[in-house]
Amino acid sequence: MTAADHRNAPAPPPPGAAEPLWRPGPHAVESARLTRFHAYAASRHGAPAPVPGDPVAAYAALHRWSVTDLDAFWRAVDGFFGTGLADGGRPALAEPAMPGARWFPGARLNYADHALRHGADPERAHEPALLRVDERLEPEPVSWAELRRATGALAAALRRRGVRPGDRVAGYLPNIPEAAVALLATAAVGAVWTSCSPDFAARAVLDRFQQVEPVVLFAVDGYRYGGWTHDRTAAVEEIRRGLPTLRSVVHVPLLGTPPPPGAAAFAEVTAGQDQGGEPVFEPVPFDHPLWVLYSSGTTGLPKAIVHSQGGILLEHLKQLGLHCDLGPGDRFFWYTSTGWMMWNFLLSGLLVGACVVLYDGSPTHPDPAVQWRVAERTRATLYGTSAAYVMACAKAGVHPGRDLDLPATRCVATTGSPLPPDGFRWLHDEVSADLWIASVSGGTDVCSCFAGAVPTLPVYAGELQAPCLGTDLKAYGPDGTPLTDEVGELVVTTPMPSMPVRFWNDPGDVRYRESYFSMFPGVWRHGDWTTVTARGGVIIHGRSDATLNRQGVRMGSADIYEAVERLPEVRESLVIGLEQPDGGYWMPLFVHLAEGAVLDEALKRRIAGVIREDLSPRHVPDEVIEVPGVPHTLTGKRLEVPVKRLLQGADLERAANPGSVDDPGLLRFFARLARERGAAVSGDDYSR
Repeated sequence: MTAADHRNAPAPPPPGAAEPLWRPGPHAVESARLTRFHAYAASRHGAPAPVPGDPVAAYAALHRWSVTDLDAFWRAVDGFFGTGLADGGRPALAEPAMPGARWFPGARLNYADHALRHGADPERAHEPALLRVDERLEPEPVSWAELRRATGALAAALRRRGVRPGDRVAGYLPNIPEAAVALLATAAVGAVWTSCSPDFAARAVLDRFQQVEPVVLFAVDGYRYGGWTHDRTAAVEEIRRGLPTLRSVVHVPLLGTPPPPGAAAFAEVTAGQDQGGEPVFEPVPFDHPLWVLYSSGTTGLPKAIVHSQGGILLEHLKQLGLHCDLGPGDRFFWYTSTGWMMWNFLLSGLLVGACVVLYDGSPTHPDPAVQWRVAERTRATLYGTSAAYVMACAKAGVHPGRDLDLPATRCVATTGSPLPPDGFRWLHDEVSADLWIASVSGGTDVCSCFAGAVPTLPVYAGELQAPCLGTDLKAYGPDGTPLTDEVGELVVTTPMPSMPVRFWNDPGDVRYRESYFSMFPGVWRHGDWTTVTARGGVIIHGRSDATLNRQGVRMGSADIYEAVERLPEVRESLVIGLEQPDGGYWMPLFVHLAEGAVLDEALKRRIAGVIREDLSPRHVPDEVIEVPGVPHTLTGKRLEVPVKRLLQGADLERAANPGSVDDPGLLRFFARLARERGAAVSGDDYSR
C-alpha cells in the first residue's frame, strides 16, 4: 500500500470517555516499579524529575524523555535491572538508523542466564518458577532450582550432540515446562530457538521450520484439548521426513508413548552426569539471534522474524517489569500457545522473577469460565487473554467476580484485537471495580507492545493507556504528518531494541524493508489504524490493509465488529470492502450467529441500525450474509484480506495458505460463495 492509497483520511473516532473507568490509588502509584524507575532515571540518567501528585504529567514527561534521549533511557533500563550491558561507559545506541540500529556494541550476555538468575538465590531456589496446569486444573510447581538444573542438563546434552551457537533448535510442543526448558537450554548454548504448537498441521510446521533448517527437534507425541486426546505421531513423522538437516530428535511423551525409532526420550537426554551441575551460559553479542518467530503466512510462506538476545532481554524487562509491574512474588498467566509470540513473552516473566503459569488446554472447556478458574487456582497476579474471550464471556453470562475467588488478580490484560468499550465495562462490572484493565497492542514483529499497560495511569473505556516507554508511537497522515484525535497509520519513528535483527533468508533485507519501511522511509509503519488522543491514550481501529472506504470515508473493521458483536445473536462477524470494476463498492457483512439465532429481516435491520447509530450511515453493509464460521490465522486473527481476495475472484491456492488457517473448510466456503455469486450485490439494501 502506498501513500496514494490514503488520499482520504479515515473517519474520526467517536469521542472518548469523559471520566476514567479506573484510577490507581496513591499507594499503587507510589509502590509501582515504574515510579521507582522514574526516580532512578532522574537521579542518574538525566530524566525529568517526577511530578509530585500528578502521575499523568509525570508519565508524559518520562515518556517524552525516553523517546528523545534513547541512549540515556536504555542505559537507565540496563542500570535499573542490573543487566550490565552499559558497563565501562558503553553507549546503548551506537547507530540510531532504522532499520540497522546498533545497540550496546561490544556487550556480551545470555538471555537464559538472566532468566534463571533468580534461581541462583538460595532464598528463592525452592519457590515455584513455573506452574504447570492442564484441563484438570491442578497446578504442579516447578521450582527455580529444578528449572536451573533441568536447563543446565539439557544445555549440556545439546552440546554433546554437537549443537553450537547459531544452530537452530525447533520445538513441536504444547505449553508445558519441557518447552520452557528446551527454549532456555537452547538460549544457554547460544543456539536459536523456534517453535510451533502441536495443533499446527505438519505442512504448516514445515512451511516454517524448513526455512531455518533446525538440527534438533523436540516433538511431543500428542496433547489433550477440550477433553479429548490428540495423537500427533503421524504428524511428527511427516515433519521429521521434511527436515533433512535434523541430527537429533527428542521425544516428549505427554501421552506416555515410547520414543519412535531414532528419537531419544526427553527424560534420558536431561539425565546423567550434568544433572546436578550449574548451567553453563554462552556469552553472545547483543544482536545474536535468540529465536525465530513467524508471521501468519496467510498469503504465502510466513516471514521468519529473527529477534536478538539483547533486544528481547531489555525490551521484556522494560515491558514486564515497568509496564506490567511484575516482580518476585507475582504470578503471571497468559492464555497462549507455543505458536504465538505471547508464549515467548510469557516466559520472559522469569526475567523479573515472577512465577510463570503454563496452561495447556482449551480456552473454553468444559465451559467459558475455565480461564478464570485457572487464574483463581494459580492466584495469578496478572492474567492475560484475548479480547475475543472477554466478549465471549460477556455473552455467555460468566460472572467471575461473583462466582470465583480472584483477590490476587489485580490486572487483566487483553490483546489479539482491540478490546471494545463494552469489554472494559464488563471487566469492571463483573470482575472488580478495582481491577486494572490493560488492553495492549504490539505484534509478533517486535515480540512486545507498542502501547498498553501503565500502572500509574487511569484507564478509559476503549483506550490503551499510553504508548510504552522508549516507543515513539504516532498516528501519521498520508503525508507523514503526526495526527492527534484523528485516525492515522500507526508508526514508530525511533528504533526499539526488539525490532527484528532481520528476516531469515532475506538477502539484502529486501523483504524486511518492504514490510515496514516502504511507506514512510526510515519510519516503522506497522499496518494498523490508530488514534493518539489529546490526553495521551491510544485507540486501535484494526488493520489498515483491510480498510473500509465508503464514499471517501475510511473506517477500521474493528469498529464494525465492536458495534455488531454487542448484539447477543451475533457470535462473530467479518466485514469486507470490495472495489468493483465499474467503480462501485460492495461491502458485505458476514455473521456467524449464536446458537438458536436466526438471520431474519428483523435481525438484519437491527444490525444495520446499530452500525448507523453508533458509527456511520455510510458504513451500513450492502448485505448481511450468514456464514458457518469466521476463518482465522492459527493465532486467532480474522482473515479479512484472504477472504477479500477470494471475493475478488482469486483462486483459493493464491488467496491463502490453507496450512496457516484454523479451519480451511471455511475458506472453501467463501471460495464457493464467490463463484456462486460472482461478487454481485444483491437487491437487499439495508443502508437506507
